[in-house]
Amino acid sequence: MAEFLASKEWQTFLQVLPTIPFETWETIWSTVVATLLALVLGLPLGVCLVTGEPGGVRPLPRWVMRLLNALINLLRSVPFLILMIIVIPLSRLIVGTSIGTPASIVPLVIASFPFVSRLVETSIREVDAGVIEAAQSMGATPLQIITKVMIPESLPGLISNVTIAATTIMGYGAMAGIIGGGGLGKIAINYGYYRFNVVLEIFATALLVVLVQILQTFGTRLAVGCDKRVQK
Repeated sequence: MAEFLASKEWQTFLQVLPTIPFETWETIWSTVVATLLALVLGLPLGVCLVTGEPGGVRPLPRWVMRLLNALINLLRSVPFLILMIIVIPLSRLIVGTSIGTPASIVPLVIASFPFVSRLVETSIREVDAGVIEAAQSMGATPLQIITKVMIPESLPGLISNVTIAATTIMGYGAMAGIIGGGGLGKIAINYGYYRFNVVLEIFATALLVVLVQILQTFGTRLAVGCDKRVQK
């Protein structure tokens, strides 16, 4: 034990330990911001994928639907590590730098909003068609059907799927440490992997696991609380 406490790995861990709270906050902050931005882009896109199809409440031209589906499939098929490198110039253009937590949010949003749009599409498709038909028979406009029927009825599924997206984004954010992103990923990669410090690798990974568990638990409880089918 004394030999371990005197080891270089443990001494490096003690040196990095004071930065852990800040890096943990960076991970949480970047995950929340990237998830919200991905939802801003993915929610209307996912709604369009359902309402814009033939027979939907607001059909769109076939070429538009094909373009949207092709764009989503294309972005989802690009591995995140490659995507991070490709969008470095865009990150520099938007936030003024290609390194750090703000710069990592750009590829996080680009990688996650197509995923979110598919999750939104799946949630909205689960809404009972009879409820939508009833709203149409009462003269509701497409916008009213979307905002007052589709989204409220699919809210529990939307919350569950957004939680899944947020945990995925948190994992992507950890990988962003490879290109200079901040957060726990930077600790695990720069101070752990590159310096062969197993202690820091395990510690940073364990913190990420804990954060994912907390996020998933919170999202699950919120989804259950919003589900009208669950007896209170």
